[in-house]
Amino acid sequence: MADVARLAGVSSQTVSRVSNGHPSVVGSTREQVLAAMKHLGYRPNSAARALRYGEFHTIGVILFSLTSTGNSRTLEAIATHAAGEGYAITLIPVAVPTQDHVLGAFTRLGELAVDAVIVIMEIHLLDTATVTLPPGVHVVVVDSDAGDRYSVVDTDQTDGTRQAVRHLLELGHRTVWHVAGPAESFAGERRAMAWRASLEEAGCEVPPVRRGDWSGESGYAVGLRLADEPGCTAVFAGNDQMALGLLRAFHEKGKVVPRDVSVVGFDDIPDAASFIPPLTTVHQDFAEVGRACVQGVLRQIRSDTPSVPGTTLVSTRLVTRRSTAPPAR
Repeated sequence: MADVARLAGVSSQTVSRVSNGHPSVVGSTREQVLAAMKHLGYRPNSAARALRYGEFHTIGVILFSLTSTGNSRTLEAIATHAAGEGYAITLIPVAVPTQDHVLGAFTRLGELAVDAVIVIMEIHLLDTATVTLPPGVHVVVVDSDAGDRYSVVDTDQTDGTRQAVRHLLELGHRTVWHVAGPAESFAGERRAMAWRASLEEAGCEVPPVRRGDWSGESGYAVGLRLADEPGCTAVFAGNDQMALGLLRAFHEKGKVVPRDVSVVGFDDIPDAASFIPPLTTVHQDFAEVGRACVQGVLRQIRSDTPSVPGTTLVSTRLVTRRSTAPPAR
């Protein structure tokens, strides 16, 4: 810093203000200091700044899977919004979702020096006594039913499902079949429960639920069986990948979508509009989920308070495309 100050012809205090983004430095002086930094290859020492101010400007993210669309897109949104706030992301994947592995991840993040933690927990763990998080940490949890103990951010799974089922019933279908996600998935179970409740409220017959594992292959396998089900004219898939598998299976079985059977997905992945036919699906605002997570931990950091129990729901909306239509008479 002293070298930069000498080259720029300013004080070390001015160099410190420029490196910290302080607004009180005159524009021409700032440019002079930045040019000197570039010439000397100077970079602020984040470790030294952390020791001085007690802040690392880093958010740790613990997650159990990067394979699902929801997790990967949520992580992308968290990284984008954190960078906009001047924070970096440290990622700790957990291979086996147990208490020991979760506590190990928190210990690892402590060694890496983070200011707060976001936990992306797709499966039922915090909803039971199997896993608990260390008390007193700045933490936000994504995709969990643990709002009575932690700050939770989630999309409105229930309302999104109700929109999908209501859309199909209003088209004239007598009932709606469902391809659900894994039983251990919070999102999968919440959507399956909302599907069942929506049919019961409408006085419709509730078909047996079929399960997949979020993959297109599992949707394809279920679709081959559903194509032989008499009276199956509408299917709500737990996510867009399984819906894509359904489309392939129905095509191979000679079923025309949506003439013979209507299909609705969940997520609204970027390619959903390019399916054949373009997929009607429930849009999840992953960017808003990421923003809410980052803002949630930043509030805790800035007020120096631990996680406050409660759930923030991000709204969903149905995007209607050409994979749904009234049933053939």
